[in-house]
Amino acid sequence: MNIYDFSVPTADGKQQSMEEYKDKIVLIVNTASKCGFTSQYEELQELYETYRDKGVVVLAFPCNQFMKQEPGSNLEIQQFCSLNYGVSFPVFGKINVRGKAAHPLFQYLVEQTPSLLGSGIKWNFTKFLVDRKGLIRKRYAPITSPRKIVGDIELLLKESY
Repeated sequence: MNIYDFSVPTADGKQQSMEEYKDKIVLIVNTASKCGFTSQYEELQELYETYRDKGVVVLAFPCNQFMKQEPGSNLEIQQFCSLNYGVSFPVFGKINVRGKAAHPLFQYLVEQTPSLLGSGIKWNFTKFLVDRKGLIRKRYAPITSPRKIVGDIELLLKESY
């Protein structure tokens, strides 16, 4: 099993297969517009712009489960990300990332990468780095700056597959 076995909701309410990201290095992030870490969108965009031509993609999954810090509609979230941070990487439809109602992709991500504080996602901007085979290579805490992930991305770029 890998991330390609899942489909996720797009911002316009359709379903998209994660297969679309096959053979890419993927950084999956649960996001929120009204969080203390929201400014990480800027660094995520920088990372995406730097590495997209090398096969790296950032995927944002808005979530309102943490103190209701993502209250907007999918359209409002898209506009917020574009206007405030110039986000050009995919921002999907709002989903749940923890608990019994967690989206199956996030259930899988959590099962594969238990954290020191237990397996569940504790806050917005938890990040998962996935290799070109769709396997989760590393999980990062919300406080981890996207800039600190660059070294791990560089290592994955050097791996043959």
